[in-house]
Amino acid sequence: MEKIYEEDFQQRVLNAEHPVVVDFYADWCGPCKMLSPILEQLEKDNDDVEFFKINIDENQDIAEQYEVMSIPNVGFFKGGQLVDRSVGFKSAEDMQQFIDTNK
Repeated sequence: MEKIYEEDFQQRVLNAEHPVVVDFYADWCGPCKMLSPILEQLEKDNDDVEFFKINIDENQDIAEQYEVMSIPNVGFFKGGQLVDRSVGFKSAEDMQQFIDTNK
């Protein structure tokens, strides 16, 4: 999963032609580290969805703008809008269902 920053967010997420999954994470977050390989696998399995990760400690304005209060926090963006989010660690099956529901 490609790591992006605040200056990339508009172009890579909000202006994306396809749905986008954004993993809001922090390096110190244990559950985030557990979720990361699941999202990396789902990225390979879902060609019609783009996946990015953004470190909330390095990009606090974006985290605040999208009201990321706890992590892991996975946002699903469609047409430039946050349409849904998944908070906390989830299994691969649950995350795939989250993606399928929002496509």
